[in-house]
Order: sequence, then structure tokens, then C-alpha cells
Amino acid sequence: MGGNNTDIVVADADLTTCTMTCYFAEKYLERFFNAGIGEANMVGVGAGLATTGKTVFVNSFAMFSTGRAYDQVRNSVCYPHLNVKIVGTHAGLSVGEDGATHQCIEDISLMRTIPGMTVIVPCDVYEAAAATRAISDHEGPCYLRLGRSPVPDVTRDIKDYSFKIGKAVIMNDGTDCTIIATGLMVAKALEAAHHLAETQGLNIRVLDVHTIKPLDKEAIFTAARETGAIITAEEHNIIGGLGSAISEVISENMPSIPVLKVGVNDVFGHSGSTEECLEHYGLTAGYIEELVAKAVMLKNK
Repeated sequence: MGGNNTDIVVADADLTTCTMTCYFAEKYLERFFNAGIGEANMVGVGAGLATTGKTVFVNSFAMFSTGRAYDQVRNSVCYPHLNVKIVGTHAGLSVGEDGATHQCIEDISLMRTIPGMTVIVPCDVYEAAAATRAISDHEGPCYLRLGRSPVPDVTRDIKDYSFKIGKAVIMNDGTDCTIIATGLMVAKALEAAHHLAETQGLNIRVLDVHTIKPLDKEAIFTAARETGAIITAEEHNIIGGLGSAISEVISENMPSIPVLKVGVNDVFGHSGSTEECLEHYGLTAGYIEELVAKAVMLKNK
């Protein structure tokens, strides 16, 4: 992608071997800029390059690319609607041992509240690659949220899978309840759906909502109408992320549909392995199953 389009420029905040922009730098050094440990400056430089017609990818850990550089993202990139792609790696609890200061669980909220920002959270490596290609062709600011830990490949086995910004993907069809998931929680949602089918005979729809903004409202309303209950699942604070976005559109249009949320319950993270952190905060297939049972009960009242 980067080699064929000479208008693509990449900047990094001295984290090239962590964000993997080192591979771009090796091949296209003339279009790579290392801004040092200065995310705010990096985003400002990216905005300047975008005014010359470049498509600029600025990369750092999510905590810094969205938090430390928020002022520049809002005012220098989004306000003039420039073609800058903010890439936040090492997002969520799955950054693990780095602990609460680096476990960014607020970034989706920060980015989706900025007017004009597109927010994308891929669920696996294939979707991440497709998302990167898509935002490179998309006009305007984007936020791409990536994790550090490996996750199961769940999209390559989906028949006729295709990625389109703003379009959810049905990963598993069903009529009893819908799990709307994003990022690594898509794999957890599928695990829960398959186990519920085997043990309880429940048919659970799983939606991969990789685009948090703009939401695929049509897919969400269809799922709500056809299954009658919704669980959201995200590796993020339950305030301001996917769960909040889904609740907003459902409450305004289909208020009788129960929406229950799986996510971090408005607390900071702790140091530990990825699986330890996810287990501690209830980001598991087992907890999703518990909420499915509750949601099915609520819809049948």
C-alpha cells in the first residue's frame, strides 16, 4: 500500500519497533518521520503535511496518540477535517503488564466525540489490514485502534467476508439475542455464542461492529428487531465506547429493547498478563453468557 501510493506519509513517536512502523521506514525512509517522544508535535506535523495533499499516518500507543495529543487531534486535525489517520496501538487492558498508566480504556470515547472523526476497531489481523487499506482511501480524519497481544483469526473463515467502513459484519446468525462486539471481544462473543448453542440450544447473533463511528444503524436496528435483546462487548470503559454508542441509538429509536454491557466497569486497570486482566474485569465468554441469559429473561418479561 505504502509503496504504491507516494502520497502516504508515516510518522512515529520513537516507538517504531513497537508499532511496527519500522518496516515502512526500512522501505520508504523518504516518507517516514520519527518525531521522538512528542506525540502532540507529531500530530501537528502530520496536520501540516496533510495540508500539502499527503495522507498521513501518525502512530503511537493509544494512551498517547489520543490522550497526550488530544488537543492537536481535535483542533489541528479534525476541526479543519484533514486527511490524518491517528493510529493507537497497545490499546485496552490487553497491553497487560504495563499497567493502568498504559492500559488505555478511554480512547474510543475521546475519539468518537470529536466531530468528523471516523473510529475503527479491528477484531483480528485480517480485519486490521483491511481497515488500514480502507482508511488510506477514506477522505478525512480516522482513528484506528490496535492491540498488542495476538488474537484469534475470526474473519477469514466468514464466507464472503468484506470490510467496509460503517458496515457491521454478521459473524454468526441467530434469533434469540444479539452480541454486538468489537476488537478482541468479537472472538469472545463467538466463543460464547457457540457454547450457548451447544449447551442451551440458543441461537445467538454476533455482530462485528468494527466501525464505532459511523455506526451501522441499519444492522443494529435489524438485530434488535429480530432478536429482541442486545449485549455489547468491548475492551474499553463501558462509559463512552461501543456500549454507550449502541445504547444511544437504541434508546432513541427502540427503547423497549434491553441493552446490557460487557466492558471495564469505570475503573482503572491493573498490571498482569492479558488473560489475567481480561478475566479480572469480566471480559470473558463466560460473563457474556451470563448477560445473554439475563437479556433473554428481560425480553421475555
